[in-house]
Amino acid sequence: MVFIVILILSFILQSFFPWWAVIIVSFATCGIIGKTGKISFWQPFFAILILWTGMALYKSFPNNHILANRVAEMFGLKVWPAILAVSTLIGGLVAGISGLCGYHFRKATLKSKAKA
Repeated sequence: MVFIVILILSFILQSFFPWWAVIIVSFATCGIIGKTGKISFWQPFFAILILWTGMALYKSFPNNHILANRVAEMFGLKVWPAILAVSTLIGGLVAGISGLCGYHFRKATLKSKAKA
């Protein structure tokens, strides 16, 4: 459930907002419906990894990967799939950490309310 919600919301919001909208989506989604810490890290990680890979390939195939090749050369990489892997891995890690933070934020606020 977390995977699908993050995938759909991130796809919609990234059409209008900057790339870091995935941080807000992951944090909020895992803060609301994240069941465990494992789920709250890995579900957003794979959702954004798949979303960014799909979107990068969708935008890169029509132009024969010209921009991807140039960006890869700027980073000292030889082939465009390397820059694709690096960027999607970074996006996945950002989303995973954000989801884990959202989950732990909810746990921390619920425990503090229970003590009061």
